[in-house]
Amino acid sequence: MNKTSLLARFSLALALTACGGSDLSGTTDSQPTSTESEVAGLTVQNCTALTPLAVKASGDDGAGSVAANSLDDRLDTRWSALGKGAWIDYDLGTSTSLKGAAIAWHQGHLRANTFTLSTSTDGSTYTPVYSGQSTGKTVEAETYTFTARTARYLRITVQGNTLNDWASIAEARGCRGSTASTVVWRADYETGDRSQWDREQMVSSDRLQVTTSAGTLAPRQGRYALKATVRQGDNPINSSGNRNELVKMTNEPSGSEYYYRWSTMFDPTFPSVRTWQLFTQWHHSGNSGSPPVEFYVYGEEVRLNIGGDPGVIVWKTPLVRGKWHDFVFHVKWSAKASEGFVELYYNGALVLPKRYIATQFSGQVNYLKLGLYRSDTVTQTGIVYHDDWVMARTLEDVL
Repeated sequence: MNKTSLLARFSLALALTACGGSDLSGTTDSQPTSTESEVAGLTVQNCTALTPLAVKASGDDGAGSVAANSLDDRLDTRWSALGKGAWIDYDLGTSTSLKGAAIAWHQGHLRANTFTLSTSTDGSTYTPVYSGQSTGKTVEAETYTFTARTARYLRITVQGNTLNDWASIAEARGCRGSTASTVVWRADYETGDRSQWDREQMVSSDRLQVTTSAGTLAPRQGRYALKATVRQGDNPINSSGNRNELVKMTNEPSGSEYYYRWSTMFDPTFPSVRTWQLFTQWHHSGNSGSPPVEFYVYGEEVRLNIGGDPGVIVWKTPLVRGKWHDFVFHVKWSAKASEGFVELYYNGALVLPKRYIATQFSGQVNYLKLGLYRSDTVTQTGIVYHDDWVMARTLEDVL
């Protein structure tokens, strides 16, 4: 999944916590300074400091104020670069929970710095998570916090200060966020089989095959993906339509709220028919009737329908074959339209803002089915690939 594109949709509200310290007299950025109190090591407050694996910057002053100086645990050295938009980037070595940054600004008692904090999982696409100013009152570290998120890279971009356009940082560290995960269940098929699901509804094992390839594509992540195949006449449960599906008894209770992430790819040979072909559905606990939440293909469109038959088509997009489609689906489960809602991100973009609608049938719970379920009038073989399923309670954990 293009997680970094999806992350770029969010700008989080942030809180500032400033740590006090004594003032020092300063000099210009192009000249080193050394004072007794600046030689002291970095001290942080309200921050469990992370030690970066590496650091790089957009440039430096050419006089020895290089990026590595911001990691030497000394306040008498610094990284400096002239020009608004100068940045310094810290590689934490692996993705981790990050909730802030502790920064000791060079001459931080004389001027307030305008800056932005951004995070990234791949070192290529960055998401701004904090924008503000330093206090201009201390050379000690100030801690700036934001909602915890998973990231490997932390970037500080400086837009000058109240005296000039220099970016100058004596020391900086990322702050560790909570390590607690809200992931409820994961189905990435990296077990090499279907054991992450509760059961199968299939006519034979080749219809729901865990495979190392997705047609001409690789799995969306890891080594494995699911290949779901349906041929006319496939009816393993003697019900309406033809199907081969995996089942997970998620049984989301009324009032619960979850985020779901998964990726689906339609084979280049996937049939174009003006009838229903479901690839993901939340079925009700009752035995008959259309499910309250269903993702399906109709003709040359991918659709999301809420409310059963006929229900309401709340989102649709053109069908594209031979390419991974990435979904993040946010749902509050309720039979009351004033309480239940759906929200959808597709291929990294918010395509369905939160819409209040009944997502359950009265007195029933839902459970998940994934694979391919379609009208028995379809004669061509249908093939769909699925990968990288995550069910969690927060957006951070599905990203």
